[in-house]
Amino acid sequence: MIIQEIKNELKEHSDPEEKKKRIHWARQYQEKPKLYGVPSPIVRKISSKFFSRVKKKTKQGILHLGEDLLESGYSEERIIAFDWAFRLRKSYEASDFQLLEAWLKKFVHGWGACDDLCTHAFGAFIFQLPEFIPKIKEWTTSANRWMRRASSVVLIYSIRRKKHLGSIFEMADALLTDHDIMVQKGYGWMLKEASNHYPKEVFDYVMRNKKKMPRTALRYAIEKLSPQLRKEAMKRE
Repeated sequence: MIIQEIKNELKEHSDPEEKKKRIHWARQYQEKPKLYGVPSPIVRKISSKFFSRVKKKTKQGILHLGEDLLESGYSEERIIAFDWAFRLRKSYEASDFQLLEAWLKKFVHGWGACDDLCTHAFGAFIFQLPEFIPKIKEWTTSANRWMRRASSVVLIYSIRRKKHLGSIFEMADALLTDHDIMVQKGYGWMLKEASNHYPKEVFDYVMRNKKKMPRTALRYAIEKLSPQLRKEAMKRE
């Protein structure tokens, strides 16, 4: 079975030092990942190799295999599942929202998983089917910190392609005073990405809201603005 072949190949490339390093790094974020200890570039090569064997299956068949990988809880298998979902982006349809949201709720337990899913597969879905943005906004009030972070990070794929600027600011408004630093960093990152194409709009937004915006979010948002604008934005009134 192909799932077992993938597991065997990951085990063959496992590196105890890589595993130790990744676990130590994850502790900074109170995460406890389940790892083989395979460097990400190798995981992605393995993903590509095995996708070539499954790509003629139906979309649902491939996503079902992806879910089998996700059920293991291993970070490397999650990377492969999310990568396969992204490779299917040209065939996305409205009914796929339910599965992607279910994956987010069930299998995302850290910022790396959140950002991987949301800046690739889920981000591409929202770019193509923006009518689901109101559903995304519902995540801003979730008790799950990764759902709240996802509500902003999922728009990064679109804003990099100069789409959905209005929704960017709506999502930032909804998350503006969120107490969780990972959520603050998430929407700050979203605004930073927007500033690559819309620096004036992002600067104006920050200036209107900086009295309420946590400093972490503010610093992320202005990182790519000009030194003069950054200095102005950082001034305490």
